[in-house]
Amino acid sequence: MLYKEDGTLIKKAAFPASAVPDAPMRISEDIYETKPYGPGDGRPEGSRRHLLYQAGTIVPQSEIDRLFTPAATVTTIAPATGPAAGGTTVTIKGARLAGVTAVNFGATPGTSLQRVSDTELRVKAPAGAAGAVNVVVAADSGNVTKNNGFTYS
Repeated sequence: MLYKEDGTLIKKAAFPASAVPDAPMRISEDIYETKPYGPGDGRPEGSRRHLLYQAGTIVPQSEIDRLFTPAATVTTIAPATGPAAGGTTVTIKGARLAGVTAVNFGATPGTSLQRVSDTELRVKAPAGAAGAVNVVVAADSGNVTKNNGFTYS
């Protein structure tokens, strides 16, 4: 039998429970986190790795989502125009760009992708037909599209 704190009986139909919107997830392999050494800790530059979750650990989905950075953002694309023959080196500025794996100009991938920093990329525009195309920055955290971000002349 189950009872409330005041001693009254709890019936099954009145059991005080609610659905859990944050689904529990089982971690399938050991997960490590890497953090840079803090300033003034006396260690050489670098980073340290520690076990964050051991395989078999159950955590809420929200905890897993918190570990991944939000999607990248694109603030500027320069130059925003180039020849239809392609080959223009384009600088893309924004935020959280370090995880970018590809940049597409319309449906065509750019070449020579270089991650300068977390806020800057450089990529060569491929050949394309005259007119404006969407620039799509692809990363594990999701794709970001800058509509009409580049115009072929």
